[in-house]
Amino acid sequence: MFLLMKETFWKNWAETVYFQPHKVVYPTSIAEVCQIVKQAKKENQQIRVIGAGHSFTPIAASPGYLISLDNLTGIISIDEEQQTAVVLAGTRLYDLSKQLAEQGFSQENLGDINTQSLAGATLTGTHGTGIQFGNLATQVVELKMVNADGDVITVNAQSEVPLQAAAISLGLLGIVVEMAIRIIPAPTYRFESRKIHFLHLLQDMKQLIAENRHFECFMFPYSEIVQIKTMNLSEQVPLSVRKHRLKALVVENYAYQLLSETARFIPRTTRWISRLSAKAIGSSVIHAKNYDLFATARNVRFREMEYSIPLEKLSEALIAIRTKMEREGYHVHFPIEIRMAKGDDLWLSTAYARDSAYIAIHMYKGMPYEKYFQDMDALLQAYEARPHWGKMHNMNLTQLHRVYPKLEAFLNIREQLDPSGIFLNAYFAKLLETNNKENRTKLQKSIFAEV
Repeated sequence: MFLLMKETFWKNWAETVYFQPHKVVYPTSIAEVCQIVKQAKKENQQIRVIGAGHSFTPIAASPGYLISLDNLTGIISIDEEQQTAVVLAGTRLYDLSKQLAEQGFSQENLGDINTQSLAGATLTGTHGTGIQFGNLATQVVELKMVNADGDVITVNAQSEVPLQAAAISLGLLGIVVEMAIRIIPAPTYRFESRKIHFLHLLQDMKQLIAENRHFECFMFPYSEIVQIKTMNLSEQVPLSVRKHRLKALVVENYAYQLLSETARFIPRTTRWISRLSAKAIGSSVIHAKNYDLFATARNVRFREMEYSIPLEKLSEALIAIRTKMEREGYHVHFPIEIRMAKGDDLWLSTAYARDSAYIAIHMYKGMPYEKYFQDMDALLQAYEARPHWGKMHNMNLTQLHRVYPKLEAFLNIREQLDPSGIFLNAYFAKLLETNNKENRTKLQKSIFAEV
């Protein structure tokens, strides 16, 4: 067991969360994870797991044990016939892509960054885009986790613990140490980026979503210009993406960092900067393997909230957002990112039982975001909004019960698996009122009585 006590305080990537754990532990085997859980339980200490720290909320904050799975990485096996891979949970997504590529495979979909650990990204409901595909957790066919007694249990379609509960479980059911995921032969894609008018986006939205394997767009505040990105299967020979990545690094990071600092020091420039950024978008076409195209570098730090809404309500919601922004005149220059995912049956999924559109709201680090985020939060509640579990939001337990129909069932399983709350922290205890099942049950009954 390896303990690292040098870091007095820990912080997440966005620098929105600071905390001081009692012990920081880097296990090198699953057996060591079991030992750590048993020791923490003996000491009456809570445990949380840290990945890349890309959650904007205090999901990983722990005054007790903080476990990093950075030494539990790599592919254990690949079943080419079944097209599945067994992977250790601490594996970073960019390393997983490289290792799968060496065998001619890839994940079917990824988000727009790949620095997270496989478990961290999956268990928080991270998603990519494309209406044919679910979020990352829908790729999971089996997982192994260490429960509150320090024992390893296997969760799959036949297990007592439902995979639908465990695949997106926020680290509340146990420490996931290994995953079996679906993989596909790595396809070559034709990636295209271009800009269109917002009205044309509204007119063509259904077609763009239906006819492209992967589609997303970026809506710039105070501008009529929208950037759209599409990825579709291609028979052409894949080319190097080095030039594309270098350009993205310079334009989307270094140059954008300078513009963002200008906006922070001179807030009245945000409209001009947003419009300038929109006009600067060029057209590009690239043929490359999918794992070379999904993710982009994100060095400019920001705050983010993201909600999913029913796909059919997307256009209406975008119009409402633009109207609200013009009326309020927020000092914001970061574009709004719009993606989509196929509905699924995972209990805490933002796409549970419905095809979903995702609306991500950003604000540059150091700029006031509270009113902008609060107003967008309130606006999107009218569209059955569900918050991304790893991103900032203002929803309470009453609202969460309304939009996550299986939340009570999940919390019941959590109490069965972890009655002493070893995997809880203050953030989840408050958000989910985990210590008051009676109140939660009364609340849920009152909610459904109103419907």
